[in-house]
Amino acid sequence: MWGKWIGCEVPVAARGRFSATQEAWSTISDQPGLVGQLGGWDPATGRAHLLGLWTDEAAYRRFMRERHDTVAAGNQQRAGYTSIDIATGGTVLAMAGDVADLPHALERAALLRVADCRTLPGRDEHFLEVQREVWAPGMAAAGGMLAGVVVQLEAHRYLVTTWTAGPSASRGVTGDAYDASGQPAGRRHSGARRCSRRSRPAP
Repeated sequence: MWGKWIGCEVPVAARGRFSATQEAWSTISDQPGLVGQLGGWDPATGRAHLLGLWTDEAAYRRFMRERHDTVAAGNQQRAGYTSIDIATGGTVLAMAGDVADLPHALERAALLRVADCRTLPGRDEHFLEVQREVWAPGMAAAGGMLAGVVVQLEAHRYLVTTWTAGPSASRGVTGDAYDASGQPAGRRHSGARRCSRRSRPAP
């Protein structure tokens, strides 16, 4: 799969308009190769973040080339934010949860949890092994996680995402003293230099 991670600075007064423009993107639900999208507001910074998933890079590039600009112009999206950051990359791990397939998990999601991690030199494979062998099966066994993916956005940068049906369900994933990655608060992923973690209600 192919992932797209978007962050936007949105003035408080423009949040309603920004949310409305995001709803307008539902018109691409018939786009070949689109697995799904979700996002929400970062409670710590107020930024809007969105995660899009595609079957592969080719499907994503085709959409960007043939349809993206037309939809963006039609909903006047650029008027709703002051800055935007975009990163894309391949999915290196899909985490199974309570829902059998990713499209249905995305439809049911109400809370998106994210750990944006940068690995130590030479520790990428160890970092990914920990995600595969420890955190993914551990979170799936805890219950409450609908699904999740790890996307490599650039060299030594990984986006670890999970989504749940809501805050009460997410407690089954992380526990009261655990953060978004499933680790005790204040600890890092093994092999990671830095992880910034956020929970965002999905609109």
